Amino acid sequence: MEQLNVLVFGAGFSGLAAIEAIRWRNPTARVAGTTRDPAKAARLDALGIAAHLFDGAPDPALEDAILGATHILVSIAPGAGGDPVLDAASGIVERAKDLQWIGYYSTIGVYGDAGGDWIDESFPTRALNARIDWRLKAEAQWQALAQSRGVPLAILRLAGIYGPGRSAFDKLRAGTARRIVKPGQVFNRIHNADIGEITALAAARGLEGIFNIADDEPAPPQDVVCHAAALLGIDPPPETDFDTADLPPLVRSFYAGNRRVANGKIKAALGYAMGHPTYRDGLAAILAAESGR
Repeated sequence: MEQLNVLVFGAGFSGLAAIEAIRWRNPTARVAGTTRDPAKAARLDALGIAAHLFDGAPDPALEDAILGATHILVSIAPGAGGDPVLDAASGIVERAKDLQWIGYYSTIGVYGDAGGDWIDESFPTRALNARIDWRLKAEAQWQALAQSRGVPLAILRLAGIYGPGRSAFDKLRAGTARRIVKPGQVFNRIHNADIGEITALAAARGLEGIFNIADDEPAPPQDVVCHAAALLGIDPPPETDFDTADLPPLVRSFYAGNRRVANGKIKAALGYAMGHPTYRDGLAAILAAESGR
């Protein structure tokens, strides 16, 4: 079997899920990941992941990792100054002679408002705020680089990510969960384990194109909070009307896009069935794992 050399820019929550799935499918894969935090770098090394500190400029060791990579996954968001990976390493990626595939984690936030209707990858994109404008520019730049380099690029537009340690359970236990009600509003979600599995399959098959990564059932946010509370055997927080809720601007901006995002394209491309097709399945799996079942 050909040696797999995987480099993940941003080996955080979803990047680690992808690494885990890739190594499960290919135990001999060599995997490297970046972080800005020396403590996190030590934890990556302890997991057998070659860690590289990256905060805007690749050192010689990271440059060597890029040049030797067969697969590169980018899980770092762009900012006002642009995409930090492209800015620092696009020229090195151009020279990576063994490169076979690039994966880029984007967001379903790039779509405009659909009034709660079902949409797919053909729905027009719209920069509802500066963050989405940065993201769309980064998508286009990665497409240009992949085309110039002659390698397939999979842009994976992720829904709201949740999983162990990052779910409604954690907010309920911390006392920070809120039951915000905006009539007709739904959100799309994706369990982190499904992100990892989809990424591993996409990398193995050299998947190319733009794909939505969301579960099968978009749902009102208050329904998720209520269900999680019921699973914990506690009362949910009281309802709060969206119009009068005291919400940070970033949180309020998420409600500007109301859509049900379809995932049929990625499931057809990979022959994939969601491991956690609804938030109910995902929450049940988290609670079972916590209980050791």
